[in-house]
Amino acid sequence: MASSNADDFHSVILDSINDGVFTVDREWRITSFNKAAERITGVDREDAIGRPCCEVFRANICEAACALRETLTTGRVVLNQAIYILGARGQRIPISISTAAFKDRRGRVLGGVETFRDLSLVEDLRRELAGQHSFADIVGRSDAMRQVFQLLPLLAESDSTVLIEGASGTGKELVARAIHALSPRKHKPFVALNCGALPDTLLESELFGYEAGAFTDARRDKPGRFALADGGTIFLDEIGDISPAMQARLLRVLQERVFEPLGGVKPVSIDVRVLAATNQDLPQLVQAGKFRDDLFYRIHVVRLPLPRLRERREDIPLLIEHFVAKFNRLQNKDVLGVADDVLARLMEHDFPGNVRELENIVEHAFVLCRSGLVQMAHLPPHLRGCSSSSDSLSGVNGMTLQAIEQLAIRDALRKSGGNRTIAARQLGIDPSTLHRKLKALGITVSSPKAAKN
Repeated sequence: MASSNADDFHSVILDSINDGVFTVDREWRITSFNKAAERITGVDREDAIGRPCCEVFRANICEAACALRETLTTGRVVLNQAIYILGARGQRIPISISTAAFKDRRGRVLGGVETFRDLSLVEDLRRELAGQHSFADIVGRSDAMRQVFQLLPLLAESDSTVLIEGASGTGKELVARAIHALSPRKHKPFVALNCGALPDTLLESELFGYEAGAFTDARRDKPGRFALADGGTIFLDEIGDISPAMQARLLRVLQERVFEPLGGVKPVSIDVRVLAATNQDLPQLVQAGKFRDDLFYRIHVVRLPLPRLRERREDIPLLIEHFVAKFNRLQNKDVLGVADDVLARLMEHDFPGNVRELENIVEHAFVLCRSGLVQMAHLPPHLRGCSSSSDSLSGVNGMTLQAIEQLAIRDALRKSGGNRTIAARQLGIDPSTLHRKLKALGITVSSPKAAKN
């Protein structure tokens, strides 16, 4: 009778816990299953008890990397590991699990216990936040990217030439495509060409096309990129790399909106919106006599600078989430994100290749990571070890998440001139939340401007 009362007492305790809890014996059969476990999985307690846990949960780690098996084999507990399980209706449910061995009073292992928490709400909020901080596939929540987002619809309404400036890998073509997609020309072609990748002869034929007989092997007419973009948008990437001779030909097209194909004698009129991009300092090239000043002013009607990734580090977690979702979709995987130490390592990296480099790093990790969280071992070799002074942030190695949070807050305060209200807006949090974090992290604000807030 006493044993029965004790069992009832333990059941009441387990059923009062909001997290799912279940236990297994040494044969991996479920011996207890609380109400929260029923609610999260959709499986009744009576149907779960006595069955192997892998049949009930059907998790993405059951076959090869069972956390509970690892705990019972090695004695090491697992804390808050993110995985997916399949619910009773076959739906994927994201959960975080923690495991421990189940022992009697003499210390003998009787089985294992696992607690798990439903992360569905967290994922829904994450997707909602991602939608709030993205614009036409461009991801960012930093002040610099918000300014870009505000400009894009205005630039799209106009037909003026836009010069997009930014280092390699900052997403210049993505921005150009967004401008076109938002413009009245969106149903017409978007044609892109990397001007820096071709010698003059090939670049001329690519831009303007040629007529049959223009040169040996030109057996039929070939339309150029300007002709293909008629009615739509042409994007001229790395325009700072073209030769003076090509600059002169391009200037005429931009001024008169006409061109002549190679071997042709009749001008061809076009209606095309021109977007250009460069990773060079064009005013400096103009001063050095390497770029025509009249062409510069023709393409420099509206200037849109894009920041380097190291200048908007607060966007790195969002970009990681974006690329994880992208490669999960492309590769049909269930990678849930990156581990805390991986995030810290990526937050301190300088990213000379900018967003493109980050995307390549995530893609590299997907080759090695089948499911769960991306770990340090999944990163490229140059990112696995201790960071060097050349690519660490302010000389700080091995940043913790708290250090990252301090960095983001200090950076927002610096950009806002110490104004806490503006800094909170940049961070996407309430001013009262920022006040609590300043106090918890021991950050003092000495700016006279901040004292008024």
